[in-house]
Amino acid sequence: MSAIRTHEIRVRGTVQGVGFRPTVYKLAAREKLVGEVLNDSEGVLIRISGQQSELLNFVKQLDLESPPLAKIDSIEAKALPGDWNFKDFRICPSQQGTVATEVSADAATCEACLAELLDADEHRYRYPFTNCTHCGPRISIVKRIPYDRGNSTMAPFPMCDHCRAEYSNPMDRRFHAQPVACFDCGPTLRLELSHEGRSDVANQRQHSDQVLAQVDTALRQGKIVAIRGIGGFHLCCDAANHDAVKTLRQRKHRYAKPFALMTHKLDLIDAYCEVSPVEHEQLTSNNAPIVLLRQKQQLPDTLPRLSEDIAPGSDLYGFMLPYTPLHWLITRQFGNPLVMTSGNLSKQPQIIDNREAQEQLAGIADLILYHDRDIANRIDDSVVRCMAGQPRIMRRARGYAPRSFILPPGFASSPEIVACGAELKATFCLLKNGAAMVSQHQGDLEDISTFDDYVKNLRLYQRLYDVAPDIIVADKHPEYVSSKFAKHELAAEYPAASIIEVQHHHAHIASCLAENSVPLASAPVLGIALDGLGFGDDNSLWGGEFLLADYTTSTRVGRLKPVALPGGAQAIKEPWRNTYAHLLNAMPWDEFNRRYGDLALCRYFQDQPLEILERMLAEGINSPPASSCGRLFDAVAAAVDLCRSHARYEGQGAIELEMKVSGRLDQSGLFKPQLGAYQFATRLIPATGQTAALWEIDAAPMWFELLDDIRRSAATESIATRFHAGLVEVIDSVIGKLAEQHPITTVALSGGCLQNKVLLENLTARIQLRGLNCLSQTQFPSNDGGISLGQAVIAAAQKLSADAGRRS
Repeated sequence: MSAIRTHEIRVRGTVQGVGFRPTVYKLAAREKLVGEVLNDSEGVLIRISGQQSELLNFVKQLDLESPPLAKIDSIEAKALPGDWNFKDFRICPSQQGTVATEVSADAATCEACLAELLDADEHRYRYPFTNCTHCGPRISIVKRIPYDRGNSTMAPFPMCDHCRAEYSNPMDRRFHAQPVACFDCGPTLRLELSHEGRSDVANQRQHSDQVLAQVDTALRQGKIVAIRGIGGFHLCCDAANHDAVKTLRQRKHRYAKPFALMTHKLDLIDAYCEVSPVEHEQLTSNNAPIVLLRQKQQLPDTLPRLSEDIAPGSDLYGFMLPYTPLHWLITRQFGNPLVMTSGNLSKQPQIIDNREAQEQLAGIADLILYHDRDIANRIDDSVVRCMAGQPRIMRRARGYAPRSFILPPGFASSPEIVACGAELKATFCLLKNGAAMVSQHQGDLEDISTFDDYVKNLRLYQRLYDVAPDIIVADKHPEYVSSKFAKHELAAEYPAASIIEVQHHHAHIASCLAENSVPLASAPVLGIALDGLGFGDDNSLWGGEFLLADYTTSTRVGRLKPVALPGGAQAIKEPWRNTYAHLLNAMPWDEFNRRYGDLALCRYFQDQPLEILERMLAEGINSPPASSCGRLFDAVAAAVDLCRSHARYEGQGAIELEMKVSGRLDQSGLFKPQLGAYQFATRLIPATGQTAALWEIDAAPMWFELLDDIRRSAATESIATRFHAGLVEVIDSVIGKLAEQHPITTVALSGGCLQNKVLLENLTARIQLRGLNCLSQTQFPSNDGGISLGQAVIAAAQKLSADAGRRS
């Protein structure tokens, strides 16, 4: 028999609170090995004794049989000297220390817990907070690490004997499941805030059923119910009750943006929507995101018709399956789809606190369903859309954050960094030990309560990951709230940290490179960043950019022709202003009146304050030029009377215009509308002493064709299709010109406009037909939600490059 050896095995990654130690225990028992396992601030530490072949097999199985929610970043093993004299295998208490591990994301109810929830013979039958090591709350309840019950919002709930027995049994799937609870000892439901004492288990179950019955009755009566979920409150109503949905819009002040839907029946989602196998997989994953699905045009007569106010102007429904036991109970008893939208007033953060809900939701909801497990960290629902054959995260939050992302080769020795992101759809990103931790979606920082929550969450992440930044990163825009916070508050708190400003569209492209694991030392790519607005290197507003970029540098080699924004930010809220500015770019105003004075669009302009706008444009007053793709979409949408006067939410015009597109890719992968694509012009602007030569796309010719189509009463679908096709063709044309001038093999696509399915899929097809590699984003949003990751890797790359230069 070979000698007994002892190894120390270090496992890093998402390995705490996911059942990793019980898995280690079971593997050790199966292999008849002795030793110990514990959580510490670096992850999981194993000391284990056995024969060499047994130890090698143990490490192999550890990687193959890790729990569903675990994400192993690394396994390091080394031999330990001496005789450790382990008699058995045991799980030891957690140890404190310098933080180098991570907290896992909240996970949807697993099949085993769901089966218990619905089985009348089970101890947790109909218990709304059933969970185990494979599912339930994680980041939403944790206050600090190591992740133990006492460091979470479950601390006020001492375990009963039944739960303690499961928690202490290494062979039970609730072994060391920190949120474990039942009717005897865990959180309870309330229809109003109460300080009543606990009652016995029978009464608790009866009380819970009575509460849920009242919720069901209210929903059937067309009432609006606020429900405290895992990461915040939802507002809920019957999706087939038009009056209820309309009332919810009015009370919430959310007049147009689509509502999310929830049902427990996959076949019901299939009945309302076209669902691909990939989309099915997303719906049923333990991330349980909202999945954007195309509505079916023909429905069975027996199927309840959903309110037309759920997704006005869109042919998509955003469906999700229940992801907590409470949601399962509510949706099962109701039967049909429910609206399940964030519990807040429009543009404010989702409410997480019971008393805040009582104060702020009482005017919206007819009934408020509370529970007494506090939410430590707000987590919105994530949103996914399948495009170009892949699921792509549109909003990254519950189920995904704060899952770490291992940076590409070359970034292992990156300094500690805090990147503060953009202002809209904001996130922040921490870099430490060669990994990026990107926060959940924070929202729009223009709102003071959203900004306060952003700061609170950043502080929490810094505590969780023990990050004191060497570098603080801000967007170049001087007026972004996130930039001011980085350069003032954070800089004052960390005076030794360097402050780096990163250009917005460079950050978009770097984010795309990072998530596609492009190594640090790679050659530049052609980055195409299409979005609303970002502050450019020349201190003007950019938004339709062609960049030769790597992680450290970026050179502008193409753009959309800049067009004024009459009224600045007001042009975003009133899209007709963009139409007016684009028409002036295409022709003198008297020519527009002469040629198109008979159009309703012209008569609309006659009722607007054009004299004021003309003076603003002539004198350059609050009318900055912008090379914005997003504002071009707004201009075209407003021209065909899609949210012409006011945009109720950012990007509404562009979204509704995409929904009107009637064409599809043909067999060659190209997009060919019946009447042909609209024509755009291109010109090469020579290099100057400060700037490289760049290709410019001018939309002016397109407007004559578009207005002629309006005059002949062409369908909006035809106009939208021809516009999309024309934009794709001219971008592809510029890619071809730049590929002839520069040694590029790869094109990276990013920016909020690339969440347009038509644009993304057609550009991808054309780039691939040119024999170029096409990179786009799936794990992080291509909109400003991915900016913080790009900022962080640019700052890291510049620091690493500077350090390498000094060493050489």
